[in-house]
Amino acid sequence: MADNRELMTDFARIFYTERDPRGAFARYVAPGYIQHNPGLPDGPEAAVDGLEPKFRAEGARFEIQRILVDGDLAVVHVKASRPGAPDTAVADFYRIEDGRIVEHWDVLQAVPASSANAHPMF
Repeated sequence: MADNRELMTDFARIFYTERDPRGAFARYVAPGYIQHNPGLPDGPEAAVDGLEPKFRAEGARFEIQRILVDGDLAVVHVKASRPGAPDTAVADFYRIEDGRIVEHWDVLQAVPASSANAHPMF
């Protein structure tokens, strides 16, 4: 669906590239946002409060690798980096309803120091 692709592309730009969770959530996330990450409560404000310190941290980078959209579901594959920590591969899954993000799941995996192949994680 073109509208959901446009929504996710702009959300991802604001959220990951500009590192502005508050702006992205204000524009695209529904008030009844359901959170499946066990470290965060439901609701957009709880997500922003939990994520903003990580996204605003000096030297933090979130490089979008790909965005996949299938109907009302989207996945954003991200390389997350911050000073003093290993890079992390992130897959954020979102459900969209009526032009707003209403639900989120995520999977995170630390990028290993060495790999059996020349193209790990990304």
